[in-house]
Amino acid sequence: MNKSVVVVTPHPDDETLGCGGTLLKHINQGDKVFWLIVTSMGNTFTQEEKKRRSTEIDNVSREYQFSNTFELNFEAANLDQVPESVLIGEISKAFYEIRPNIVYVPYPSDIHSDHKTVFNASITCTKWFRNPYVEKVMVYETLSETDFTINPDANTFRPNVYVNIEPFLEKKIDIMRVYALEMGVFPFPRSEKAIRSLAHVRGAASGFEAAEAFMLLKEIVS
Repeated sequence: MNKSVVVVTPHPDDETLGCGGTLLKHINQGDKVFWLIVTSMGNTFTQEEKKRRSTEIDNVSREYQFSNTFELNFEAANLDQVPESVLIGEISKAFYEIRPNIVYVPYPSDIHSDHKTVFNASITCTKWFRNPYVEKVMVYETLSETDFTINPDANTFRPNVYVNIEPFLEKKIDIMRVYALEMGVFPFPRSEKAIRSLAHVRGAASGFEAAEAFMLLKEIVS
């Protein structure tokens, strides 16, 4: 039975860095995949920069063949000032339309505070009595965010689910190139070599050529 899947991202490119290969695998299997982007560029960015980002989002959505892309447009620089109830309400509206069976969310101890904010609001929306169709909640890791955390109280990202993405690794990297200004030359963390390296490390931990790793938070089996 095909599933409805949503990846919740604080910013564009988190979806590809965190679970691009897995999303491609879902789509290849016939699942409907939705992209929920929480933040957008604020007033400190030029109209040209905003237009470029909008084009990137359109191109990435097209490359994945997402069923739909939702943009909540909270200003990234001020996300910490948004009342939690407002953020939860907007994510809930998207969930009500998507009716996701599987939810992918960012790791809450990432170095970027937006990731924790988005995680907390998203998790609230996965309670069974609010959205009973949610069957599984998975946390993804994000290069330059998850691995850069310096919070001494964080337990660190400890994956317990691995997805074989060997057939989709090249496509994942191709899509990441859409974000040309976000990519750099190794040892920059958002580089082709770093993306490949993490995929191979996760593959070595799970017996695949390349893999993506997740923390399974909840799974409901009827």
